Amino acid sequence: MQNYFELFDLETSFFIDDDQLKAAYRREISRFHPDNYATKSESEKLQALQNTSLLNTAFTSLKTPLNRASYLLKMQGLDPFDERDTVMNHDFLMSQIDLREELEVIEEDRDSLGLEDFLERVDLHIEENTDSIYKAFELNSDLMDIKMYVRELKFYDQLYKEANKLMDELL
Repeated sequence: MQNYFELFDLETSFFIDDDQLKAAYRREISRFHPDNYATKSESEKLQALQNTSLLNTAFTSLKTPLNRASYLLKMQGLDPFDERDTVMNHDFLMSQIDLREELEVIEEDRDSLGLEDFLERVDLHIEENTDSIYKAFELNSDLMDIKMYVRELKFYDQLYKEANKLMDELL
């Protein structure tokens, strides 16, 4: 597996400086700008395009806590979103069902005020879960615990996006 941290000359760690990552991305991506390859051979242009694609994938994988944690788990051979792994915390599963049902009711009622409150609560879940991931990495917690936090964060992140899309429709 390609080490995306190495592409940007960063330490392989959950704790990276966002500004340093962005600067490294800009530096590396500029090396493969099409203007630099205008007079090059087709194979060199293709290689530059492939390098650009790799850098974009790497940057996307490292720029958010959710993606970075997922990537670090995958580097350890643990896919947090393996479809064959359906084990989840019972309380979290019940919470998922409740939140989904609540969003459905908000949508049916076209309740924009209720949706604002809902978005604030989901955002709070995202913040709390992100903090849990930070602490878990800081304490070198069991990878299975980190995997659970990552899976939960992905749920909240998707729910937040769906609720925001609904807000756009209601406005």
